Amino acid sequence: MQRSATSFRARRGRGLATAAILTALVAVASSPARTLITVDEALDLAFPGCRVQRETVYLTKAQLTAITDLSGEPVASALTSRYVIQRDGALAGTVYLDTHLVRTLEETVMVVVRPDGSVGRVEVLAFREPPDYLPRDGWYRQFDGRALDDDLRLNRGVRAVTGATLTARATTSAVRRVLALHRTLEKRDTP
Repeated sequence: MQRSATSFRARRGRGLATAAILTALVAVASSPARTLITVDEALDLAFPGCRVQRETVYLTKAQLTAITDLSGEPVASALTSRYVIQRDGALAGTVYLDTHLVRTLEETVMVVVRPDGSVGRVEVLAFREPPDYLPRDGWYRQFDGRALDDDLRLNRGVRAVTGATLTARATTSAVRRVLALHRTLEKRDTP
């Protein structure tokens, strides 16, 4: 009798653990991807009425090394895309998308780079972490006009966000990576 009670409790414990795991998996799988704005919508908002040309770029090993050295951030892939924006025949900006992990889930940011190589704006396109980890829009405005330099780091020239430290770190890294990518592709030696 003692043996069957112990065996029942063990089976019940495994069953509860399995149920908890299945519930968590269903919750993660069924949670909607939080796409805040599409790429086309973001491009239209940032550059209304402009000509947009998408380019696919295959980075060389030398370019990957240069980007990593400039930004201090690893580059996930040698394949990247960018959007070259023209207004009245003149370059208005270049747009890059950077998708990266925040904590365990992804964020996609759009980084607009002005013709002078500085940040035009940063917009969050998709955020899959809980909404509490997403900084307010005003936090992203601190990147506007910034160039790739030593102050473009969290807790230096970029303010941290209580409760969203990982997002702030991941976004700052993304902006550094994009500016280094842009500078490398444009062969810029100065910010």
